[in-house]
Amino acid sequence: MLAITNSLTGQKAVFKPLNPPHVGLYVCGMTVYDYCHLGHARAMVAFDVVVRYLRASGYIVRYIRNITDVDDKIINRAAELGESIATLTERFTVAMHEDADALNCLRPDQEPRATGHMDQIIAMIERLIERGYAYVCDGDVYYAVSEFADYGALSGKRLDELRVGARVEPDARKRDPADFTLWKAVADGSPSWPSPWGQGRPGWHIECSAMSCHCLGAQFDIHGGGLDLKFPHHENEIAQSQAATGQAFANVWMHNGHVRIDDEKMAKSLGNFTTIRQILADYDAETVRYFLLSSHYRSPLNYSDEALGNARAGLERLYLALRGLPQASQGGGKEWAQRFYAAMDDDFNTPLALSVLFDLARAINRAREQQQIAQAAEMAEQMRGLAAILGLLGSDPEAFLKATTRSDEADDARINQLVGERDAARAGRDFARADAIRDALEREGVVLEDNPQGTRWRRDR
Repeated sequence: MLAITNSLTGQKAVFKPLNPPHVGLYVCGMTVYDYCHLGHARAMVAFDVVVRYLRASGYIVRYIRNITDVDDKIINRAAELGESIATLTERFTVAMHEDADALNCLRPDQEPRATGHMDQIIAMIERLIERGYAYVCDGDVYYAVSEFADYGALSGKRLDELRVGARVEPDARKRDPADFTLWKAVADGSPSWPSPWGQGRPGWHIECSAMSCHCLGAQFDIHGGGLDLKFPHHENEIAQSQAATGQAFANVWMHNGHVRIDDEKMAKSLGNFTTIRQILADYDAETVRYFLLSSHYRSPLNYSDEALGNARAGLERLYLALRGLPQASQGGGKEWAQRFYAAMDDDFNTPLALSVLFDLARAINRAREQQQIAQAAEMAEQMRGLAAILGLLGSDPEAFLKATTRSDEADDARINQLVGERDAARAGRDFARADAIRDALEREGVVLEDNPQGTRWRRDR
């Protein structure tokens, strides 16, 4: 049975949907003012795998990921670039979709935009005011955190700590320094909408509360996002949503770990981010996806060329096991699927699931060596099916290996000639000559693979 670590409780527990087999999943998406970086890619891929695995397990998933298309960062960036906000947000929304598609991420079932849900946002703020959880001050509306008894349950932060914390903006008009903005009055001509409190625009936190409740209902199964959103964004979502609806909001909270560079979190605010596009200029997208899945989604992930190189080498090993085998129906016994599903049932443990694929690849290679080609082909189909749940191994093996190998026609011809000479030496039982050719090629980083169909070679990075 699937067990998920709930960030709200800090405990791993068996997943029990509210209305099985249906599952409602809301993931906080991007603020579209720049290209997505590798930290965004990790959230994209982590929750893509959650969706894929839930569906593979028989659940009917409704996957919602929002787009924040109005906030101060967007307004400032549009002014900096001299383009309209609508043009800017549309351009980076298209770029976000291109990046996610390249990483083989499924599109959400719905992608609500903040600007398209002002009625729901305003209605939720009105309910909070009516119920005594929010107050109006000169056209601004603030959430009164002291009125919500469970504030801090997700993050473990206490109000007395927040009142003296550096993350709280000083504002003499607030009843409490920890109170946060639900609606911001606007008088400078920047984007705004009419409201009962005057022209303004919403605070960031209320957008997700309104959109998630509109798309999935007041209470739903899973709410996800990056660890950096746990506080204050997700803490504030809980406070807003539960106060407005009187219901429990999300049953399970999931947070993926940070991507780190030189032991520091990758973030635009820190200026140390690498965009997905920059990485894809040097590495194929499947290698990047594999890299992102090589650590558990809750763990920090260290980015380096070495780590990407290891990911590419791992993928090559899996594709080599599939290479040259005929099509077949899935087979090879239940053991592999049982082990794979057991790994994924353990809080979506993708590193352990990948290790099952490597064990299966070794079994395929042994069957091939023993000339049990039909059995190898059946296990290969099983490996493809399991890997598809991770969004991997969807390419033709020859195409993948060729695309990730250096190409030099003259050198290829030289290597082909040496391989031919080695084959002739083996046929003539001149094993000393054959071994000498193999050793010489291995020193160049060329790996030979002997099988009943002939000798293949590849460059090993």
